Amino acid sequence: MQNEKHFFTLLKGVEVFAPDKIGKRDILIAGDKIAALEQEIEVPAGWDCRVIDLESCSAVPGFIDGHVHLIGGGGEGGYATRTPEVQLGDVINAGVTTVVGCLGTDGTTRHMSSLLAKARGLEEEGVTTYIYTGSYEVPTNTITRSVRDDIILIDKVIGCGEIAIADHRSAQPSKEEIANLAAQSRVGGMLSGKAGVLQLHVGDGKKKLADLFAIAAEGEIPITQFLPTHISRNPELLEEGIRFAKLGGKIDITTSSANIPGKRTGITAAKAVRYCLAQGVGTEQITLSSDGNGSMPAFDGDGRLIGLEAARIGSLFETVQELMEEGALTLESAIRLITENPAKNLKLYPKKGCIQVGSDADLVILDEVKNIQYVFAKGNMMVEKKQQCVFGTFEKNGKQ
Repeated sequence: MQNEKHFFTLLKGVEVFAPDKIGKRDILIAGDKIAALEQEIEVPAGWDCRVIDLESCSAVPGFIDGHVHLIGGGGEGGYATRTPEVQLGDVINAGVTTVVGCLGTDGTTRHMSSLLAKARGLEEEGVTTYIYTGSYEVPTNTITRSVRDDIILIDKVIGCGEIAIADHRSAQPSKEEIANLAAQSRVGGMLSGKAGVLQLHVGDGKKKLADLFAIAAEGEIPITQFLPTHISRNPELLEEGIRFAKLGGKIDITTSSANIPGKRTGITAAKAVRYCLAQGVGTEQITLSSDGNGSMPAFDGDGRLIGLEAARIGSLFETVQELMEEGALTLESAIRLITENPAKNLKLYPKKGCIQVGSDADLVILDEVKNIQYVFAKGNMMVEKKQQCVFGTFEKNGKQ
């Protein structure tokens, strides 16, 4: 059963982190927008308005997950190791209201047109979606046969990714090929008013970020055009990520981790964030993403697959909770890693990533112990008192 919709919703007496802490406020939602944000709001008699008392709760912007395999990923261990598609419940129960989809290793049996269709389907079910054009290989997969044209002509395409570098599964692209993709993405973004970033899957290879440093040093393409992800994969790569951030670049840390022999390095996402901060990287240079529904393979020294798990979108906020529990960051600072920072990187701010009048009504309500109680996506209540109340087409009471 779908949740009953109201044009107006009034959230009363909630502590607002916008993400700056602004104190207790009433939040009026009108349709899919935040219409008012005041210390006290009175609704005129006769309005069809749902009123929710949120005393002792906190409101934060809806989470943005910038790297999710919406139609599944994997396949490195054969056909049976392809991971499943994302369902609406996977997204909203994790507090995510905006998701960016991508392909991965497999650009042969998974297609850009399928990714676009999945993104549109999830949007119809209630969340905001965007996608990257491309996959691991170079030349990469597109819809129009051009990265630039995809970004310009297809509304949901906001950049190119995930292109694999420093990985035995990549197409071993040259520095010139990476620069060309960045240039196409940049011009496509300029002509369409989009971010036009190039998201790069960084593996365990010896080159690490060397090509990105070389391209940025040449001065034609700014370092902010690149968004390397999986930066906490190993200690050496994390050190290069810190250097990259100190040069003005943005780095993305993957929150999912698999307990597979040979996979874990001891660098959890929270530990990586703490280390980056200790080394002088500003919080504004860091984002978190889940790699949701991507495969998490482990390989031996000869490149043979020895284990496989699927990444979880829920790991995104779990990492934020861990950072707060350890005292590394306050809620005000930690929540930026999955709200304001990705929104600005992807040129979605201030429509997304904040709580402001006129912004999309994407909100997560946390209880006293900072667990998710309510989720609103584009003004619609998707999770109520920890229970999913809107279901995808093929979900039944939260079960497929």
